[in-house]
Amino acid sequence: MEEDQKLYSEFLNGNNESFESIVDKYMEKLIYFIQGFAKNIDIAEDLAQDVFVYILMNKEKYDLQYSLKTYLYTIAKCRALNYVKRERKITYLNESEYFFTEEEIEDIVFDKEKSKKIKLAIDKLPAPQNRIIYLADIEEMSYKEISKVLDLSMSQVKTLIHRGRKKLKKILEKEIESYNG
Repeated sequence: MEEDQKLYSEFLNGNNESFESIVDKYMEKLIYFIQGFAKNIDIAEDLAQDVFVYILMNKEKYDLQYSLKTYLYTIAKCRALNYVKRERKITYLNESEYFFTEEEIEDIVFDKEKSKKIKLAIDKLPAPQNRIIYLADIEEMSYKEISKVLDLSMSQVKTLIHRGRKKLKKILEKEIESYNG
């Protein structure tokens, strides 16, 4: 956490390499997070880039006493939800050009086989639980950070994490059974 604030402070003082380090650290993670809303890797990449453009254009808005990670994910969630709202109003004539397999998305985001299996299992969870489990267990965000990013109460976060982990355990146990059986 302190490393992020240090990098951001250096960025505020004109060190563009610090900003590039922040982008390198969070770009792929934000793409995966946004892709959960947008269901399209190209759109997720564009929206993740928009997050960093916003940071560049409004660099003084970030308060260094708060987590940069939470700030980035909050902006990403807003961008993703705005996209989804706009998308509902538009019908694409040819959606096949936007189709990507799960394997392609996983190869971009995850580089280990174990992570791929866990990600697939997380994707099988219902909508709010899959995002919360991703933020809690993959991104290692605190309940407070998740609450802020997803605009949920602490009790909602705790409940969804508890239920999500129970369902995830069942999904993984079924995967192991089918693999061994």
